[in-house]
Amino acid sequence: MPARLAHRTRPRSVVLGALALAASLALAACGTGGGGGGTDAATDSGAASNTLVIGMTATNIPLLDTTLSQNEGYEGIRFVGNQMFDALTRFDLSDPGKIPDVVPALAESWEPNEDLSVWTFKLRPGVTFHDGEPWNADAAMFNLDRIINDASPQYYPELNAQAGLAISGVQSARKVDDMTVEITTKGPWSHLPADLTTIFFGSPKAIQELGNDGFGKAPVGTGPFKFKEFVQGQRLVMDKNAEYWRGAPKVDSVILRPIPDPTARVAALRSGEVNWIEVPLPDDVESLESEGFTVHLNSYDHEWPWVLDTSKPPFDDKRVRQALNYAIDRDSLANDILQGTASPLPQAAAEANFAFRKENDTYTHDPEKAKALLAEAGYADGFTFRLSFPTSGSGNMVPIPMNEALQADLAEVGIKVELEPIEWAAMLQDFFVGNIPGGAEAINISLSYQQEGFWTSWYGTDAATNAGKYSNPEVDALFKEAKTIEDPAARSEVYAEASKLITDDAAWLFIVSDMNPRATAPSVKGFNMPKSWFVDLTGVSVGDGTASTDQ
Repeated sequence: MPARLAHRTRPRSVVLGALALAASLALAACGTGGGGGGTDAATDSGAASNTLVIGMTATNIPLLDTTLSQNEGYEGIRFVGNQMFDALTRFDLSDPGKIPDVVPALAESWEPNEDLSVWTFKLRPGVTFHDGEPWNADAAMFNLDRIINDASPQYYPELNAQAGLAISGVQSARKVDDMTVEITTKGPWSHLPADLTTIFFGSPKAIQELGNDGFGKAPVGTGPFKFKEFVQGQRLVMDKNAEYWRGAPKVDSVILRPIPDPTARVAALRSGEVNWIEVPLPDDVESLESEGFTVHLNSYDHEWPWVLDTSKPPFDDKRVRQALNYAIDRDSLANDILQGTASPLPQAAAEANFAFRKENDTYTHDPEKAKALLAEAGYADGFTFRLSFPTSGSGNMVPIPMNEALQADLAEVGIKVELEPIEWAAMLQDFFVGNIPGGAEAINISLSYQQEGFWTSWYGTDAATNAGKYSNPEVDALFKEAKTIEDPAARSEVYAEASKLITDDAAWLFIVSDMNPRATAPSVKGFNMPKSWFVDLTGVSVGDGTASTDQ
């Protein structure tokens, strides 16, 4: 496990007071039964059985239909998509010291043509869906048509929209033979294998028999866990797939529970109601460890920024954006408020991104330089703007105290920030069509770079998800060049050059990169904390014993 950063102690009352406000603002997770029985989740803590009970940051259970699970951000893909389904490719999460590579999954191999515009995937033989149906090219094409082919009878527009970033480069797909499919892209597309890690495949038979709505309440995939029970807003129960092609999981069952309030998540862990939580309160890390819980930390490809609307004043001026980046105290935020569970982000690339180069670190805490830049840009007296931010959700840590600290930093250089909270899923709906909610001038949102195409999605001039409307022709040209380079190491040099330009442009307010904190009970064994958004639960077990450790 990475060494925790040395830190000063921030008064506990400040953080807890802000978190109390978070609880009042967060959308309550509630709803009517969506299927299955009525077991009380509190009785399923897993304390006496081989059951993993996870307290998520999400306000609700993610949607259950393959890639629709992204409706609650990457936390939905982490705990729903990757557990009940498989994709053609996957990230290798076995080495916690390495940025994960893309490796075969439902495709056992792939080969591009010379210009990287046609990709041939050889499918893995011997795989079956949870209902016993075979995995083959017909099953692959049924699912791909469901996502990308609007002329197909099974085309599902909602799925197409949710999968948007991952399929942005796909032109068409066709069956070559019973165990081979071919995907044609919109020109050279070097990172297609990484894009496809989140395009999941469901049983065609189940989808046809149940329809989209029914399948979304009783999904059938090929993944390590099978659907058992779903109660809207309360829990999702999954049992292990004993016939899983990569080997049966060690844990018998996984239960997901949405607990958006971080105080409630920590309390649920301490009481034994759950035995795994995402994002424990930073102030509770030390005490949790002293009580025998394990707090897992690792750098990964994720950032917590403010996306600035560069299309209109004041953020159409590069000097203003740079001023914001010099005005904030990243070290204090990472060490005092987040207690070493995040790292300062002085450039566009997080340390666990293959575009990271230490020499590109640019921004320090320099309020005087910030004031000088503001004066040069004509804002010597400062200005006021609105920030839309989530109160909880996937990767957002403790957003209220974090944003209040940044608000205070900017006030010291004459900038007044009006904080406008919004529920996480609602924010995602706006962001993924390139909008900042409520017409605010900036949006605070946690974002992944795990799939390299996200660089284009966040910063490309014509990208539908470029909510900040950032545009730099040199950056666009580098992104285009990267698509023509098959070798990942060579591509990383191109992205590093683009990252340097984006950093200098101060396209966003670069703040921190969190260390993906989660806490587990002493009974949870075998978890290997990767440098990734995603987790592999197949090696986890639950039973009596001492606290687990990162390996």
